[in-house]
Amino acid sequence: MSLYLASLNSGSNGNCYYVGNEQDAVLVDAGISCRETERRMDRLGLSLRKVRAIFISHEHTDHTRGVVVLSRKYGIPVYITPATHMKSMLFIESQLLCSFSANEPVQLGSMTVMPFQKHHDGIDPHSFTVSSDGLVAGVYTDIGTSNEYLEHHLSRCNAAFLEANYDEEMLENGNYPIYLKKRIRSNHGHLSNNQALEIFNTYRSPFLKLLVLSHLSEQNNTPQIVHDLFAPNANGTRIAIASRYKESELFEITE
Repeated sequence: MSLYLASLNSGSNGNCYYVGNEQDAVLVDAGISCRETERRMDRLGLSLRKVRAIFISHEHTDHTRGVVVLSRKYGIPVYITPATHMKSMLFIESQLLCSFSANEPVQLGSMTVMPFQKHHDGIDPHSFTVSSDGLVAGVYTDIGTSNEYLEHHLSRCNAAFLEANYDEEMLENGNYPIYLKKRIRSNHGHLSNNQALEIFNTYRSPFLKLLVLSHLSEQNNTPQIVHDLFAPNANGTRIAIASRYKESELFEITE
């Protein structure tokens, strides 16, 4: 069996990630409109009718913008922690509202989703590992600093979306106000390219086939910088970069 992955959008203007197999799929976050989600999945040959759930990582609008309409239109359950739901003020229909807890797996058809806590400036932020038939994919973005859970889960992955948000020199010399630079660099902000590379080099599994660098800053990073940093360290892992403007290709992972 194969596992299929795609970034439908990745960046501060909206985040949505697809992980599925032949029968079932999940979305992690729904930060672009329902219409744009439909268009991008259609271009990839993907069906929203296969999506068994939407998992919300935290309450920031670039991760939640499309979830209410998407859930209601297609009857898709939304998995969100009570604290995140309260903070987000999303009106999710009661029959479609589900909760999850850190380190407690959620079974959805042939897929298992494992949430775990991460460091970010949301009220109750989580990352997710999705597994099916022995294949494992991670969605690890919006992270200020690594933790033992991220390191454990990445070490099991066949594929992963991993944040590489900013180039340190570009952020330092850019025109962001001081308070915003501090927030981005903080342990509850975002991963720099170098932090992401260190995590990749130290904790990747020996069978990691695909790494999709994600949530690149529009002002403080470029795909070329990220590629040039990671490519010499790939060691057999395919390196791809998620766009903030369009969907990625549909990646297929097999054993």
